[in-house]
Amino acid sequence: MSAAKHPVTLHVVSSEEDNATRRLHLLMRQRENLRPMFRATWDDLSRSFEAAELEAWAGAVLELAHVNAGPACLIAYWDTSRSSAERAEIAPLLAAGQMAADICRYAGAQAATAALKALPIAASTFGNGPALARWWQTMSMLSRQAPETITLTAARIGEIVAPGTIDAFENFVAAGLRATSGNKARRIAYFSLQDALARRLIARDLGSVGFLETEAELKAFLTALWGRTPLLRSFPSDNNHAPQRRASIAGPLIRLPEVFRGVHGNAARALFRAAAAHAQAHLVLGQGLFPVGTLKPLQIALVNLVEDARIETSAMRQFPGLRRLWAPYHVASPTGVVAAPTLLARLARALFDPSYADDDSFVAKGRAMFASAAPRIADAAISREIGMLLGNDLGQMRVQFNVKTYVVEPVYRDDGLGLWDFGDNAPSSGDVVELPIEALRIEREERPDEDIAEGEPEKRDAELGRARPVAPDHRGAVIARYPEWDRAHGVERAEWTVVREIAAPLSDPRLVEEALDRVDVLRNRIGRLVRGVKIGRSIRLNRQHEGHDLDIDAVLDAGIALRTGREPDPRVFRSSTSMHRDLSALLLIDISESTRDRLASGATILAVEQLAVAVLAEAMGKLGDPFSLLAFASDGREDVEMTTVKSFDEPYDRTSMARLAGLKPGLSTRLGAALRHAAHVVGQTTSGRKLVIVLTDGEPSDIDVADPLDLVEDARRAAVGLHAAGIDAYGVVLGQTGIQAASRIFGRGKTMMVHRVEDLPNRLSELYFRLARR
Repeated sequence: MSAAKHPVTLHVVSSEEDNATRRLHLLMRQRENLRPMFRATWDDLSRSFEAAELEAWAGAVLELAHVNAGPACLIAYWDTSRSSAERAEIAPLLAAGQMAADICRYAGAQAATAALKALPIAASTFGNGPALARWWQTMSMLSRQAPETITLTAARIGEIVAPGTIDAFENFVAAGLRATSGNKARRIAYFSLQDALARRLIARDLGSVGFLETEAELKAFLTALWGRTPLLRSFPSDNNHAPQRRASIAGPLIRLPEVFRGVHGNAARALFRAAAAHAQAHLVLGQGLFPVGTLKPLQIALVNLVEDARIETSAMRQFPGLRRLWAPYHVASPTGVVAAPTLLARLARALFDPSYADDDSFVAKGRAMFASAAPRIADAAISREIGMLLGNDLGQMRVQFNVKTYVVEPVYRDDGLGLWDFGDNAPSSGDVVELPIEALRIEREERPDEDIAEGEPEKRDAELGRARPVAPDHRGAVIARYPEWDRAHGVERAEWTVVREIAAPLSDPRLVEEALDRVDVLRNRIGRLVRGVKIGRSIRLNRQHEGHDLDIDAVLDAGIALRTGREPDPRVFRSSTSMHRDLSALLLIDISESTRDRLASGATILAVEQLAVAVLAEAMGKLGDPFSLLAFASDGREDVEMTTVKSFDEPYDRTSMARLAGLKPGLSTRLGAALRHAAHVVGQTTSGRKLVIVLTDGEPSDIDVADPLDLVEDARRAAVGLHAAGIDAYGVVLGQTGIQAASRIFGRGKTMMVHRVEDLPNRLSELYFRLARR
């Protein structure tokens, strides 16, 4: 693209050829207020570009006009064009026009104008190459997902791009969208730089790589390593504590620092991998929490250290390559001041690295004790035994240990607090462990004495999740709002669906009892299953102090120990015990209009569903499993109706039967919102395992959605959210109509089709007992 030898002037408009140049000039003739600036811009551009290039530029201006960008946006584009004309590069100008038009479509003319006015700063920071193209793409993406933030971002573009790299800008936007999902006020605070997280991301060291940049690869790495999808979070960004320096474990959740200070680039990525792999090894190979009892802080620190070594030794036996991941961080040397932190770091290296030489008596004793316990490496008890003894020794050495300043070494290891049961003396923390579901927002209670300013998103966020009583209208009381996935635009619409509680109409419970009496054979068979499950599934316990049989492997190990002069492990017996099931189940029942259809027997689909639920509920009641029954239907996104047949905190009795018998078919099936609410309900239980079973006769649909695939995709994303929250979700489909959609939503391995609706009571019970035994 070179400058034209013969300047192109306005005489081209006299051509009868219908092209963008002619149409643009004709349009400007009708805009008296814009005509002078347009003529000046055209004259400047015609001195730098050829006719074909001007034709392309005219097309970009017309596209802005066609999306109703408005005079201010056109003027901003012309100003940008004139200032860039001397570089004689038309491509960046065309890209700017196209991207501004895209932003205008999604976020409006004001946002497009603001983006064009921010362009000079972005161009001076990133240049006119690929980095600037990525800046435009990020701004366009932001206009789709959070249109209200474009003007805010553009107004503060100088501060936001201060780190100077396009990666930093992309990470800033991604972090904001993730941290403020579903909270518009918090999102506005973030992109206006009033949020603490936003300010820290801009101010942090150039070249640093943080949790947000590594989260996706960490999840993939840990899933491939251990076969489990990890729950990863960074430490809360809105607390007033000092930045966390080490990883931490909270239940099944792994918390990682936002950044490891002073570690950049690939080194930071490697450190995040090492820290995440170590923490997940604790969750996979650990054996529960250690009771604190009367242990002193120094003993706790040493038990943590030995447990870290035990876990890593076991992990490296399975995956020897983990040694290369962790070894670079063990840098302690057998020199320096003899203090508790340095001795603990030296002991940590000694237990990890067989080639490390250290003559200190304390380190040597710890290494010898750990080596002698090697045959019991799978037993977490050795960590407490060795740690307590070493703690006593170090205490007698009068070595000073300051628990307030102690930091676990090496740097990739977690702080160890997640390994302990502190009981009623649990340490206070500003961190609130928030397991998914992230997308849920319960209606907040509004109180007259509450005075929360717009600029205080942290205070507002603290109130989210508290139910606000809403006066019920003819559609019922609003109990929650949930997002919904917009398949066409690839965005999640926050608070898009409204869930209402509909009181269950009562009917005669004898209808359910009589229906159960007619299926005595099935009830008797399920009764036998109940008795079998209540007895429990026996599991074998090896290496016990006493038992009904000898453990041959343990006997052989004890014999080898005797022959080699070592003390044998006295646990040479084998016993068995019943496995405890810790399960909460929620049955989600579709009562949409299609369940009114009658079968050949004359019964409706809903009647068969009611019988199946009654049979299963009777069995779960006898088992003592906590369970809940929810029915759902919908009449548009503003009216997703949930009817509680039985809640978790009430018994299954004749009142529940009366509600079950009173269910009536009607309306549509907005499954995604129902799944999200079911996840919230079952998520409140304390059981170790949570299960949602959906009973439906067709694919999702609703009156305000033209394409059923939109609701199928939304329900699939809701089911993925349940899985991420540790909740198992299964779909039971009546007939072949909805099997394809259900397989897409739940996955083929978690979908069961019932060919004959009459077989539902039997098949549903079979499914539950199969899942309950896992």
